[in-house]
Amino acid sequence: MPVLDWTRTNLDFEVSDNSTALRFEADAFAAFELFLLKRPGAEKDYSEAQKKKAEAFFKKSTSEEQKKLIKNIIAGLPGAEEGYSLKEFNAILATYNKVGPKELKANLFSFLAEIIPSAEKAGILMCIHPDDPPFPILGLPRVVSTEQDIVDLYDAVKSPNNGLTFCTGSFGVRADNDLAGMVERLGDRIHFIHLRATKRDADGNFHEADHLEGDVDMYAVLKALVLEQQKRIKSGRQDIRMPFRPDHGHKMLDDLKKKTNPGYSAIGRLRGLAELRGLEVGIRRSL
Repeated sequence: MPVLDWTRTNLDFEVSDNSTALRFEADAFAAFELFLLKRPGAEKDYSEAQKKKAEAFFKKSTSEEQKKLIKNIIAGLPGAEEGYSLKEFNAILATYNKVGPKELKANLFSFLAEIIPSAEKAGILMCIHPDDPPFPILGLPRVVSTEQDIVDLYDAVKSPNNGLTFCTGSFGVRADNDLAGMVERLGDRIHFIHLRATKRDADGNFHEADHLEGDVDMYAVLKALVLEQQKRIKSGRQDIRMPFRPDHGHKMLDDLKKKTNPGYSAIGRLRGLAELRGLEVGIRRSL
């Protein structure tokens, strides 16, 4: 994901049980691009209907709401607290003007070709995280969003050390990603698992749902992962442990009073962990 890590427009979206979740709202993001960031050429990426909705969103938003939207999108970078100004952000986006999906994939595959031999010698399993959201934003290319992207990645460097972080939340935002099928077909090189569920709609909006709800069939996904682990055990593989985490939990209960990193408060993820472990035990007992 060039420039930014996962991208959301609302970090405190209230859900039905009064906990809060991360949310991506398409109209808000378009308003940010078109009227706040004013990215050159951004208007080409939106239909007339989308531009009208973005303008309506922008006109009804207050200056404080606009500042918060900017902060939510570009205030922090992965592993750092500092952020960009709008001018700086446009400048760094411009460095990718001549980099499309083809060029970015070529760069990624060249990088992997250089490092995977060293990873093999050191016994390190590399695993790439998919795009979040898994579609183009800000004029930037996306190259780890679909099953075909992963097939291309696997084929580029044919090594078990060149693998995947299987994030059900990222892949699940796209209705055309068959998550359980992806585990069945790509599972032999899945080295890390992020289990979370997202709820999407036809307008391109989505938010983090409860771990066992949303659009991710967590039962089917977890069953496929358990079966993949059993295959590894039977074939004598050494990497039979498949670490996972309950990703992006809701902010709830006492955590609502605390300052936490968005998506990474304790209680919501602990609830998700309990639910996922219970589901896993039920699946294993039924096989």
